[in-house]
Amino acid sequence: MDTKNNDINYNSLFIGGKAENGENYINTLTKLLRSHMGWRKNYIPSDIATITDKDKQQPDYQATLKRQNDVLDEVDHRLRSGSVPWMSAGRYWGQMLSDTLTPAMIAYSDAMLWNANNVTLECSMATSQMEADVGNDLADLLGYKDGWGHITHDGSIANLEAMWYMRQFKSMPLAFKEVVPDKVKGLSEWELLNMSVEKVLKILKTLTPEQIDAVKAHSSRSGKNIQKLGKVIVPYTKHYSWLKALDISGVGLDQMVQIPVKSDFRQNVDILKKKIKELVAKKIPILGVVAVVGTTEEGQVDEVNKIVEFRKEMEKQGIYFYIHVDAAYGGYARALFRDENNHFVEYDQLKDMFKQHHVFNTDVHIDKSVYEAYKAIKDTESTTIDPHKMGYVPYNAGGIVIKHESMRNVISYFAPYVFEKKTATAPDMLGSYIIGGSKAGATAAAVWAANKTVPLNITGYGRLIGSSIETAQRFRKFLKTLQFNVNGHIVKAYPLDNPDFNMVDWVLKIDGETDLKKTNELNEKMFDLGSFYDSRVYSNLFLTSHTIFRKDTYGDSPVPFIEKMGFTKDDWEKVGAVTLLRAAIMTPFLHETKDFDYYTKGIAKAMNEKLSQIL
Repeated sequence: MDTKNNDINYNSLFIGGKAENGENYINTLTKLLRSHMGWRKNYIPSDIATITDKDKQQPDYQATLKRQNDVLDEVDHRLRSGSVPWMSAGRYWGQMLSDTLTPAMIAYSDAMLWNANNVTLECSMATSQMEADVGNDLADLLGYKDGWGHITHDGSIANLEAMWYMRQFKSMPLAFKEVVPDKVKGLSEWELLNMSVEKVLKILKTLTPEQIDAVKAHSSRSGKNIQKLGKVIVPYTKHYSWLKALDISGVGLDQMVQIPVKSDFRQNVDILKKKIKELVAKKIPILGVVAVVGTTEEGQVDEVNKIVEFRKEMEKQGIYFYIHVDAAYGGYARALFRDENNHFVEYDQLKDMFKQHHVFNTDVHIDKSVYEAYKAIKDTESTTIDPHKMGYVPYNAGGIVIKHESMRNVISYFAPYVFEKKTATAPDMLGSYIIGGSKAGATAAAVWAANKTVPLNITGYGRLIGSSIETAQRFRKFLKTLQFNVNGHIVKAYPLDNPDFNMVDWVLKIDGETDLKKTNELNEKMFDLGSFYDSRVYSNLFLTSHTIFRKDTYGDSPVPFIEKMGFTKDDWEKVGAVTLLRAAIMTPFLHETKDFDYYTKGIAKAMNEKLSQIL
């Protein structure tokens, strides 16, 4: 793979399924380990050693070392037999797991030795600065020019934090009326409940620190007015963490409104608009709307741009709602649309940019609706984005980014003026602005190293993620032509329509089968044989995942898909579910045709063997 215009060559940035870059990894990590050991030795050289040579010769010392080594040998044994081979280029086609970036893993290992706690600058001067840089870079990636972000435990915590922002901002105007009534004089409660984030921030700028503290004390964190704040609207393809967020935040599951998806499994914006208008007509406020960019089951991208445009229309009528984008999975893919100077390019320039940077080897189509959705993220209030997914960083490294840095002062648990000391742009007390407390500086170092090595534009993550999207599109085409003749049965694969991202779902069906329930059972058995629950790491040459589309969550959106397989809507009404095999195709190593052909032939052979066992 050649590179042009400073494009990264991602083959050099992973250890590789066969440890092709293993020696480089070992040598680089060893160099950093020796550097750390030298730092320990050279810190105040005159200090005495607390572990002496005599100590090391003691029988219990030697016995303890042996015990430690025995335990670590057991750890290694358990990991070998109980871990999925996610590093394989083409054997593992299941959950969101892939080989992770060498710079991220080495930076994590190195920074772990320094044991930084990023909750406060006093404990983490180096890694807190790195986390600040990461937040700024992710804000820039998402188009938030005045934004701020930080690393979270995972996407679930990021979504919970977004829920916290929604709740606080919706309640602040009611608190203004109690504490500083002159600032909202003449406004009705309905008008207060439809005040924008920008207007709330504008009023806060006019208050003294003491008044801000008092307003926050009268906000929803006091427990007051939460039931007045309105509905949180999510698509049926929401992540389950939103249920937790509504529960933990005190907003409550009864306040959740779910919007059906269309047959392309994107949120139905027409139904969303209708539902919001119905609620407004009843004087029920909209606390927030969630759009998903990269659904975890289908890889689809909601039409964020249409939601943003609709809010602009409603604002003219005095109606406002917070918009959060759950892009935990798909957020990093915004790099596909940014040129080498980090400018978001026009849609008609994409094809030439992809060609210039050798992003795709085959004809890959990026739908304009996907492009427009990514472009519109900049006009939303916050976004969840997980480096440990498409950032190819080891777990755990979630993330959240907000549109305006000053938004964080609304949820902070200490007055912002208390913690004004900074080193560069790192906050002195990050714990003031986030849900968590103690947090690993090593995680920040890992994400920082990944994002600095792999630029957040077309030359870096654009090429890396583009390779996975290309592989997904090629795999779907491969599945469309796949069929087996097993013990007199013709079995065909039926993939979902083109995914927006790199997720591919499909159903295996016996030709002529008219029973949807039996087809579901066939795919359940395929999953049982093709999953990793029984640790068949060496005997199982194709590992995958699965999902189930149920009528109570997907409505009738799967009907066009099952009709393509020869079933009817009556079958759907009767069974109420369809089981699909599922692959998050994150591997960057099947970009070349020879590699893709080798592994897909192996996959077809493995599927045939499994079907022979079942049939």
